[in-house]
Amino acid sequence: MANLDHFTDSTTNKQVVTDSLNAAFSLYPNFDQYGYNDDAMWWAQAAYYAYRAYGDTNLLNHAISCWQHISNYVISAADASSGTQPNKNFTIQGSCGDTMVGGVFWRPTIDDASANSIATGLYVTLSAFLADATGNSSYTDAAKLSASWIQTTNMNSDYLALDTVSEQDCTRSPSTWLFTYNSGKFIEGLSVLSGLTGDSNWSNLMLNMVSASTRTTAWQGSNGVITEGADTTENNDGVGFKSVLIRGLDEVWVRNSGNGALRTLIQSYTDVQLNALLDLASTNSSGTAWYSPAWAGPAPTSLIPWGQLAASDVLVSAVNVN
Repeated sequence: MANLDHFTDSTTNKQVVTDSLNAAFSLYPNFDQYGYNDDAMWWAQAAYYAYRAYGDTNLLNHAISCWQHISNYVISAADASSGTQPNKNFTIQGSCGDTMVGGVFWRPTIDDASANSIATGLYVTLSAFLADATGNSSYTDAAKLSASWIQTTNMNSDYLALDTVSEQDCTRSPSTWLFTYNSGKFIEGLSVLSGLTGDSNWSNLMLNMVSASTRTTAWQGSNGVITEGADTTENNDGVGFKSVLIRGLDEVWVRNSGNGALRTLIQSYTDVQLNALLDLASTNSSGTAWYSPAWAGPAPTSLIPWGQLAASDVLVSAVNVN
């Protein structure tokens, strides 16, 4: 809703967005109800999007407070060197083939050892957005450090982000665990970071990841329609993963106005998902559109709430890129 207002230069949704975010941030310590650092940063980035749309510095401060909290769970060079982390009760590995510096723990609990791409990608993106908003180089430095971890330690040779590495024993999630949101959120962060720094390392990595993400068979069919998270009977995290990729690609489109080929690719890819939604995965019921989480179809026979949510980023991004 905030992004739609931002793209259309509107304040139509300002009240409901602002009230909802302020309510959420007032309810739970560190903006996290269930004990997951990525959950906290989803809220923080929603607050940033709303700040960007409406200029409300209170919302920006919510995002900054969350960043300060999550920074306690980023593996520093000192942590890697000493083998200890102040908020964990086990010996950490400073290197798992490549350095673990910059990785972000998935959970704040003292015994959880997982560092993963979604928590780290969210931290990269939040840091880059805050650097862009404030001009504070500390945020830029944080974004670069964590972006380096994904690039060197948790990415495959096809430029797709991998999932999880254990900080305790270096065990990894299966290499087949390739999810849209891991690459999509990191792409979003790289689009901001590359512009902030002017560093071709980040812009080239972003371009390679955009190319890989829009062509891989890991989550889409030969027609280009994303097939991940297509459960029509039960909501699950995977249903919403794909919308994160679309949102990340949209940020690349916005920030690369001089690259016509890149923008055409992103517009075309977004429109493929939009046309699939409209032609294969939607039903008009008394003037209300129902969207299936299965974007390749079939069309739903009843309202599926998680299908509506997954469709929202496609609909909003399509407004922007077209």
